[in-house]
Amino acid sequence: MAPDHDDDSRHVPDPGEPVPAPPADGGAHRHGGHGRPRGVRDRWREFTRSPFLPAVVIVLIASAGAGLFAGSYTYNMANPTPRHIPAAVVGDGSAPRAKAFTDGLEKGLNTSIGLHAYPSPAAARHAVEEQRVFAVITFRTSGARTAVRMDVASAAGQSVAQVLATAAPKAARAASVPLTLGDLKPLQKGDPRGLAIFYITLAATILGFVGAIQLSVNARRLVPFERVLAIVANSLLGGFTIAAVVDWWLGALNLPFAQSWLILACTMFTSGMVFTAFNTLFGRWALLPTWGLLVLLGNPSSGGAVSWPLLPSVLGRIGQWLPPGASVNAQHTAVYFGDAQHAFPYLVLLLWAAPSTAIFWVWRHRHPGGRDRAPATTAAHAADGGTAAS
Repeated sequence: MAPDHDDDSRHVPDPGEPVPAPPADGGAHRHGGHGRPRGVRDRWREFTRSPFLPAVVIVLIASAGAGLFAGSYTYNMANPTPRHIPAAVVGDGSAPRAKAFTDGLEKGLNTSIGLHAYPSPAAARHAVEEQRVFAVITFRTSGARTAVRMDVASAAGQSVAQVLATAAPKAARAASVPLTLGDLKPLQKGDPRGLAIFYITLAATILGFVGAIQLSVNARRLVPFERVLAIVANSLLGGFTIAAVVDWWLGALNLPFAQSWLILACTMFTSGMVFTAFNTLFGRWALLPTWGLLVLLGNPSSGGAVSWPLLPSVLGRIGQWLPPGASVNAQHTAVYFGDAQHAFPYLVLLLWAAPSTAIFWVWRHRHPGGRDRAPATTAAHAADGGTAAS
């Protein structure tokens, strides 16, 4: 007969017998298939702690950014439409034939022509130099006969000059007036479409903040003052290289070299400091506001590829207050309108660069960079103490 066993008996291990470790799951699965299954909350917690969450977030953001990038440039540049074009008028613009021509021009452009009367051709040309008007319309009336001369300014805006030159002959035929077309400010031969200034500004803007990104990744141990100096050096060297390639090597533009170099360097520095300020405030996500401000919004509305009168009115106004627009404005004036310089674009660049630098400097302790100088300081104090003790 088998010996009787007490149901409540427990196995007592010998002193040398190893004690089994408790199950890794805390006993949740000690009943085999009867343990509590993982719920949605548990699976979500595991996902948020895995490397897949940041990967998914980045993929979604990059995809949305690609669509916004394409949409922004297409909306602003694919089909430029005149909104309001200021033009100078010399002569009697109220004569019946003259009025029929301007009415036909507005109808053909489907926009209003802001006509500003000037007493002489010289005064009208001065307005073109000041970039207050994009064309000069001269009416010569002799009895019942009226002749029209339209002088566009391709350097003031090639896209505007193109739409005016296309619409003017149709308006002249409709008004039965002879028309002569001219160009007061033609573009340089190496840049017949007037896009070179936009391209060099685009390069300076993007490489300005890309350089700052690379400094934050590969030169993290730079202290704040060193980081600003590195961005200055990158801006000066990068601006020089861009100007030298476009002017000396390719010959696309005959630049006022020193001034163009300065504008490009200021653009790169401003772009770099804008990213650095965002990096101080938002850390690793700093590229998002930088890209949105400078690339998605700033470059399409800069007036470089499509002149401001052909952009949506709100973007045309905003663009002049953003770094890419200010850079295009300053560079465009330096190259083609050197006798009528304006301080406004330089002030805009300063108004972005100075606060960005100030934000970085004031909250530099939040910037994900720099190096700890405490060990060196401690060692120096120890050395001083040892010297004094001896």
